[in-house]
Amino acid sequence: MNSVLPPLFVSHGSPMIALEPGDAGRFMRRLGDALDAGWGRPKAVLAVSAHTTARESVLLGGARHEAIYDFGGFPPALYQLRYDASGDPALAAAVGAALGVPVIDHGGLDHGIWTALRYIYPEADVPVVPLAFDPQASPATLMALGERMAALSREGVLILATGSITHNLRLLFRPNGAGQRPEEKSPEMPESAAFRGWMAERSAARDWDALADYRRQAPGAVLMHPTDEHLLPWYVAAGAGGREDAPLRLHEGVTFGCLGMDAYAFGPQAGALAAQLEKETAPV
Repeated sequence: MNSVLPPLFVSHGSPMIALEPGDAGRFMRRLGDALDAGWGRPKAVLAVSAHTTARESVLLGGARHEAIYDFGGFPPALYQLRYDASGDPALAAAVGAALGVPVIDHGGLDHGIWTALRYIYPEADVPVVPLAFDPQASPATLMALGERMAALSREGVLILATGSITHNLRLLFRPNGAGQRPEEKSPEMPESAAFRGWMAERSAARDWDALADYRRQAPGAVLMHPTDEHLLPWYVAAGAGGREDAPLRLHEGVTFGCLGMDAYAFGPQAGALAAQLEKETAPV
């Protein structure tokens, strides 16, 4: 068994991924199997999601977490799904003290967390500690926060960041040439492909300065991310992985032609996880 867990970023896309896994859901199921095979079960998941934000970083130290349905207008079946996991108040307190981050006695998993975890750990048998972050913080600030969390990866804690590698919901309602909205399997917009490719290329080059300055340097950045919050968790996980090893794209994909579903691993064990994933073929 490997001793250092690789910090992760996964794109969760629409809440409907919980009912319709698609390629990203199938990948996340394989991801859970690969982590089990190579690292065993973590003692906890420290979750950083685009949908759990606050005016300052804060840890949710509740003893129990339930799925939060922080969305509207979806089929009734989606609201019937549950993901009930234990928290870890002691770990939250220890991490809060180490990071200088307050801890509140509060529980709940936003859809960015529970839709991913229901594929990675479907039995909900791993404690979860959510970390809210300031969505106005810069990528560099959140990388520094992640760097302060790096020791957790050596202590059996899986750092799981969730968001979307591209995220502009207005584009989901754009009409095409025939006056129709894009379908799930619509061809990818050139701007989306360019942005995802830039992230992968700059990651492989360990171009941390460019990555932190993505809004000015990446092609189509403002179109793909009108606001930052769905990409910012990527930087927390990247910081936790460290700057010596290149972020590694484990999965790439897109839905509705513009909603990127890429996933990344960080740190010295990213390559080992990629190799383990090649051995896993578990269906959803």
